[in-house]
Amino acid sequence: MPSPSDINGKLAILADAAKYDASCASSGSKRESKGGLGSTEGMGICHSYTPDGRCVSLLKILLTNYCIYDCQYCVNRISSDTPRARFTPEQVVKLTMDFYRRNYIEGLFLSSGIIQDSDYTMGQMIEVAKTLRERELFRGYIHLKTIPNAADDLIETAGQYADRLSINIELPTVGDLKTLAPEKKRPAIEQSMDRIKVKRDEITSDRKRGLRVPQFVPAGQSTQMIVGATDSTDQDILNTSSVLYGTHQLRRVYYSAYSPIPHADARLPGMSPPLVREHRLYQADWLLRFYGFDASELTTPESQNLDLDIDPKLAWALRNRERFPIDVNRASREMLLRVPGIGERGVKRILNTRRHHSIRDEDLIRIGVSYKKARPFLITADRHPEPLSLDSVGLRDRLRPKSVQLSLFDAFESAATGQV
Repeated sequence: MPSPSDINGKLAILADAAKYDASCASSGSKRESKGGLGSTEGMGICHSYTPDGRCVSLLKILLTNYCIYDCQYCVNRISSDTPRARFTPEQVVKLTMDFYRRNYIEGLFLSSGIIQDSDYTMGQMIEVAKTLRERELFRGYIHLKTIPNAADDLIETAGQYADRLSINIELPTVGDLKTLAPEKKRPAIEQSMDRIKVKRDEITSDRKRGLRVPQFVPAGQSTQMIVGATDSTDQDILNTSSVLYGTHQLRRVYYSAYSPIPHADARLPGMSPPLVREHRLYQADWLLRFYGFDASELTTPESQNLDLDIDPKLAWALRNRERFPIDVNRASREMLLRVPGIGERGVKRILNTRRHHSIRDEDLIRIGVSYKKARPFLITADRHPEPLSLDSVGLRDRLRPKSVQLSLFDAFESAATGQV
């Protein structure tokens, strides 16, 4: 067992304790690197993937896994017998710089259990970021996890040094939070999110007026929800995500499949949810953010969980067969985005191609759409779907992919691309 008394022992304990946090992506930041060390733009101890596919390495650790809260789903809760360790802010700074100079990382993801109180813990994390920026001139990526119930002025200060802040919503519903983490209050969490949004809006407004203002959370804010720790449905999860995107302009919502922990509360499930559920939620989340779908379209009152056998866009199309087939040479961008097997890039290529000539079946294959999946839903210049093909009872089975065992890397890809 690692010793919590030496730096290597602390690193082993606190890096392992940080693995449960999924909200560790470094996309969206632009920070001037002139006159300092590091960059948010290079390619790369956690690996995060930006929307354009770049891999960025971050030192991902907790300041401490001591915690005064007793959240039942958390391995670091106060009632857990897990080994404990604590870094000083100076030790985190040294680790970050040492790892950076060895070319192991390009940034830092720092979270923490709560020690003494929320403000004290948040202050310790700010000290790390401030020292890196001001003393070490570190210009690489910094992601700070905001501590629940921390004072607004501390969150504002953290945003001046961090590229991204994340405030975990933790569980999909207020009822879930009351049951498993009563010390955490949804109104307080959302108030902190709103404070970040308001400050970012102020900065944007000032810049439009030509004022020179300091950066504030240039990569935005994110959150994380645990999936499968309660009976909440995918409909509950997606409704919560939709509200958070609309109200607080979050950059990302991350979904983390619950992992059973030692000596867990009897109310918690004894098994992890299937990875495919997390995978489907990421796909549905992509539809909300980039494909023009509403949360209410992705599930039904009769089936409140996403179909695990097929992706959510295909499931929607099969429920709405009366809207198809559509003419690929005339359909709007919005409707093309709803065709199974055609992603954002495919739609862009279709729109560019049809400006020059009518699209035929062979063009679809060259454009790079998933032809087998898209074919029943499209009319091309040289083909109209065969009669009754959309009404075929066996259409779902024909389009359903072969069953495969998802790996952790599939979940990473879902979070990074979400293409459906």
